[in-house]
Amino acid sequence: MGLQEEFEEHAEKAKTLPESTTNENKLILYGLFKQSTVGPVNTSRPGMFNMKDRAKWDAWKAVEGKSKEEAMSDYVTKVKQLHEEASA
Repeated sequence: MGLQEEFEEHAEKAKTLPESTTNENKLILYGLFKQSTVGPVNTSRPGMFNMKDRAKWDAWKAVEGKSKEEAMSDYVTKVKQLHEEASA
């Protein structure tokens, strides 16, 4: 299975993560997903009163230097880790 297929499979698995998944981990996944699918941040940072979108933007900006392949690989690893922690 290629990286793209594995990434798509784990993007589906990420939708089944338990409610107990922390916001921090969700933001990490969000940033890696956006870096994998869109590339570097291409929007301006939301204002300080829009905390949710600002946190998502910051998570994406934090992984800006990663290549598409690196971000996909890290995303797959993180989803696997979160599922293992949930089933432990």
